[in-house]
Amino acid sequence: MYECLRQRFRQIMAAKQFLSTVKYVAGTKPVFLLSEIAAYLDDPLTVGQMYAALQPHLAGFGLSALKTGEDYTISRPQQSPLYTLNTAEEKRLAAYLSLGSMPSVLEDAIEQYITRKTGKDWSDPIILERLRHAIVAQKDDYWKPADKRSLQYTKGYAVLGYLAYHFPVYFMQARYLFAQLARDGLLKRDMTVLDLGTGPGVMPLALEDFWRCLDNARATVSSIERSKENIEAFGALARSIATPDPQVTIEPPKEADITSPGDVLLPDRIDLMIFSNVLNELAGLPLAKRADLVMTYAERLAPDGTILIIEPAEEVTSTGLRAMSLALKKRGLSIYAPCTFVWGTNCTPDRCWSFQTAPSIRPTRIMNTLASCNEPFRYVNTDIKYSYVMLRKDGKVRTSCNIPKEMKALRLSKVHLNVGKRITVVAAKMSEDLGDKETHIFRLCDGSAEKPVYAMLPAFHIMPSNRELGIAPYGTILEIRNVLVRYNPDHDAYNLFVSRDTMVIPLVK
Repeated sequence: MYECLRQRFRQIMAAKQFLSTVKYVAGTKPVFLLSEIAAYLDDPLTVGQMYAALQPHLAGFGLSALKTGEDYTISRPQQSPLYTLNTAEEKRLAAYLSLGSMPSVLEDAIEQYITRKTGKDWSDPIILERLRHAIVAQKDDYWKPADKRSLQYTKGYAVLGYLAYHFPVYFMQARYLFAQLARDGLLKRDMTVLDLGTGPGVMPLALEDFWRCLDNARATVSSIERSKENIEAFGALARSIATPDPQVTIEPPKEADITSPGDVLLPDRIDLMIFSNVLNELAGLPLAKRADLVMTYAERLAPDGTILIIEPAEEVTSTGLRAMSLALKKRGLSIYAPCTFVWGTNCTPDRCWSFQTAPSIRPTRIMNTLASCNEPFRYVNTDIKYSYVMLRKDGKVRTSCNIPKEMKALRLSKVHLNVGKRITVVAAKMSEDLGDKETHIFRLCDGSAEKPVYAMLPAFHIMPSNRELGIAPYGTILEIRNVLVRYNPDHDAYNLFVSRDTMVIPLVK
């Protein structure tokens, strides 16, 4: 046993020496053969062994490998320039986001696919009833406790029901996320994208549709999906929107389980990595294991790449995403958005229910037809509400906040000591309006609070000095002066009452 431990220790030390040597040589030579590294090593390794050890780290080191005979040429490729929107693209993007429905060609394609798969017209009463049954079953399953869910959208009418009910909303909400990436300068002129657990291809198809707003950007999209029927649906829909000279090249999905990263060959330098409505479905994996899984894939992320994780806005799932975000932050990734850690502390995510909203979409023909029954509300899905996090390797954040020393702002972790007092806080607006016409309610976060904190603005107290609370975008850092602290025992939370004497000032727009 001692000899086995000794051998394992030598292997670990040899791997560390090899990787550190590669980094050193890459810093001194722009191009070199992998075989050259052998001369520096205490324990000899073959080129094949060296490549196997280096390949998972290529993206993290900012390197690429090209097969050269029996060897590999290692180089530091020139990074694709960031993509900056021009004025025409900004106008085009604003018009694009105002569209309330999917492209008609895609809506037609979903109808045609359901017709082809079932052998009857999608509007046939029998087909409609089976779709209704699949949709209700999926919704009932979703509302079960996480450890009781099956969440299988992988075959038969489960796939068709997903296309009819979930696909349109997820497709439309992707527009807002891609628009944020574009406006924040996180896209590149030539991008490599990986979508993990792609299902019937919502994100790749939405990305191809979105890229038409851009004049000179191109992308190649790889994806992983375990379900053959989802892959079949993806292929049919992709063919329906294909153009002769596409800006986006959608590669055929790789059939694999995302929980087994070693089973599939992935790009070395991924600029955008997407987990859309998939991590919450890995109920069999504890949080730490899911975070480790993301970090395994993150080894392939380009040094200036972005990981985008999206989950439904339902409370348990949304809160779970915040816990996942913090776990990934502790593993070395930085949270680009939407969270801002105003005081440089780690948050307490257990009760952090935070999500983005956007205007509702128009129901599709299938939704309207399915709704022609006794319980129409069950089959119309038009609300856009989602939780997301964008993560980076390079420490870049969307919003940084330096609080001036002269500003007497209180951390939200201290509000419990100031109940009944008027205070000043600096925090991010982390929800849309959660209230009603009489009282507007917004979640606040500064990364320090242990219990939820909300800003309460009665309608009759709205003034120019505090109006920014309502109109500021999700994630905006606000200085809120002269608010009254109250404790809400029913929800074990704190409310900051905004009055006519309160001033709300955006610190970072």
